[in-house]
Amino acid sequence: MMIKIEAIVRPERINDVTAALEAIGCGGFHFANVTGQGQQRGVEVFTGRGAALTHRSSLPKTLLVTVVPEEQKEQVLEAIVEAARSSEEGAVGDGKIFVTTVNEVVRVRTRERDLDALSTNGTE
Repeated sequence: MMIKIEAIVRPERINDVTAALEAIGCGGFHFANVTGQGQQRGVEVFTGRGAALTHRSSLPKTLLVTVVPEEQKEQVLEAIVEAARSSEEGAVGDGKIFVTTVNEVVRVRTRERDLDALSTNGTE
Protein backbone atom coordinates (compact mmCIF):
# COMPACT_ATOMS: atom_id res chain seq x y z
CA MET A 1 0.00 0.00 0.00
CA MET A 2 1.08 3.57 -0.68
CA ILE A 3 0.48 6.63 1.44
CA LYS A 4 0.16 10.27 0.34
CA ILE A 5 1.38 12.79 2.90
CA GLU A 6 0.48 16.45 2.49
CA ALA A 7 2.10 18.79 5.00
CA ILE A 8 1.29 22.47 5.37
CA VAL A 9 4.18 24.19 7.15
CA ARG A 10 5.63 27.63 7.76
CA PRO A 11 7.61 28.76 4.68
CA GLU A 12 10.70 29.47 6.79
CA ARG A 13 10.75 25.80 7.91
CA ILE A 14 10.63 24.16 4.46
CA ASN A 15 14.43 23.85 4.10
CA ASP A 16 14.59 22.04 7.45
CA VAL A 17 11.69 19.79 6.47
CA THR A 18 13.14 18.83 3.08
CA ALA A 19 16.57 18.20 4.65
CA ALA A 20 14.94 15.93 7.25
CA LEU A 21 13.12 13.98 4.53
CA GLU A 22 16.29 13.56 2.48
CA ALA A 23 18.14 12.40 5.62
CA ILE A 24 15.71 9.48 6.03
CA GLY A 25 15.85 8.55 2.35
CA CYS A 26 12.63 10.20 1.21
CA GLY A 27 13.83 12.05 -1.86
CA GLY A 28 10.57 12.10 -3.82
CA PHE A 29 8.51 15.12 -2.91
CA HIS A 30 7.39 18.47 -4.23
CA PHE A 31 6.30 21.66 -2.57
CA ALA A 32 4.53 24.88 -3.45
CA ASN A 33 3.92 28.19 -1.78
CA VAL A 34 0.26 28.58 -0.85
CA THR A 35 -1.89 30.92 1.22
CA GLY A 36 -4.68 29.99 3.56
CA GLN A 37 -6.20 30.27 6.97
CA GLY A 38 -6.45 27.77 9.79
CA GLN A 39 -6.47 28.12 13.56
CA GLN A 40 -3.83 30.85 13.36
CA ARG A 41 -6.44 33.15 11.78
CA GLY A 42 -4.07 35.94 10.77
CA VAL A 43 -1.22 37.84 12.30
CA GLU A 44 -1.05 40.22 15.25
CA VAL A 45 0.40 43.64 14.42
CA PHE A 46 1.42 46.19 17.05
CA THR A 47 0.59 49.82 16.37
CA GLY A 48 2.81 52.73 17.31
CA ARG A 49 0.67 53.33 20.40
CA GLY A 50 1.27 49.85 21.82
CA ALA A 51 -2.12 48.47 20.81
CA ALA A 52 -2.33 45.11 19.05
CA LEU A 53 -4.48 44.55 15.99
CA THR A 54 -5.15 41.14 14.48
CA HIS A 55 -5.34 41.08 10.70
CA ARG A 56 -7.66 38.26 9.71
CA SER A 57 -6.25 37.33 6.36
CA SER A 58 -4.71 34.43 4.57
CA LEU A 59 -1.16 33.65 5.60
CA PRO A 60 1.71 32.34 3.49
CA LYS A 61 2.41 28.63 4.02
CA THR A 62 4.21 25.93 2.10
CA LEU A 63 2.48 22.72 0.99
CA LEU A 64 4.75 19.69 0.74
CA VAL A 65 3.47 16.50 -0.91
CA THR A 66 5.05 13.06 -1.00
CA VAL A 67 3.88 9.49 -1.67
CA VAL A 68 5.68 6.74 0.23
CA PRO A 69 5.30 3.03 0.95
CA GLU A 70 3.16 2.42 4.03
CA GLU A 71 6.20 1.08 5.89
CA GLN A 72 7.86 4.50 5.66
CA LYS A 73 4.83 6.51 6.83
CA GLU A 74 5.67 6.90 10.53
CA GLN A 75 9.30 7.78 9.83
CA VAL A 76 8.23 10.47 7.34
CA LEU A 77 5.59 11.87 9.70
CA GLU A 78 8.08 12.08 12.57
CA ALA A 79 10.69 13.77 10.36
CA ILE A 80 8.20 16.39 9.21
CA VAL A 81 6.88 17.10 12.71
CA GLU A 82 10.34 17.46 14.22
CA ALA A 83 11.60 19.72 11.42
CA ALA A 84 8.45 21.85 11.08
CA ARG A 85 7.92 22.76 14.75
CA SER A 86 8.95 26.34 15.51
CA SER A 87 9.92 25.52 19.11
CA GLU A 88 10.25 22.57 21.47
CA GLU A 89 6.57 22.85 22.41
CA GLY A 90 5.37 23.92 18.98
CA ALA A 91 3.08 26.89 18.29
CA VAL A 92 -0.19 27.70 16.59
CA GLY A 93 0.55 28.05 12.90
CA ASP A 94 3.28 25.37 12.74
CA GLY A 95 1.10 23.43 10.32
CA LYS A 96 -0.92 20.30 9.70
CA ILE A 97 -0.25 16.96 8.05
CA PHE A 98 -2.88 15.06 6.08
CA VAL A 99 -2.43 11.35 5.37
CA THR A 100 -4.41 9.47 2.73
CA THR A 101 -4.22 6.12 0.99
CA VAL A 102 -3.12 6.06 -2.64
CA ASN A 103 -4.74 3.38 -4.79
CA GLU A 104 -2.45 3.54 -7.77
CA VAL A 105 0.67 5.28 -9.09
CA VAL A 106 1.86 5.22 -12.70
CA ARG A 107 5.26 6.49 -13.84
CA VAL A 108 4.55 8.17 -17.17
CA ARG A 109 7.95 7.50 -18.77
CA THR A 110 8.10 3.74 -18.17
CA ARG A 111 4.50 2.84 -17.31
CA GLU A 112 5.72 1.25 -14.08
CA ARG A 113 3.01 0.98 -11.48
CA ASP A 114 2.59 1.32 -7.75
CA LEU A 115 5.72 0.70 -5.64
CA ASP A 116 7.84 0.21 -8.77
CA ALA A 117 6.75 3.68 -9.91
CA LEU A 118 7.78 5.15 -6.53
CA SER A 119 11.24 3.63 -6.48
CA THR A 120 14.09 5.96 -7.17
CA ASN A 121 16.53 4.57 -9.64
CA GLY A 122 18.59 7.70 -10.07
CA THR A 123 16.90 8.77 -13.28
CA GLU A 124 13.73 10.39 -11.99
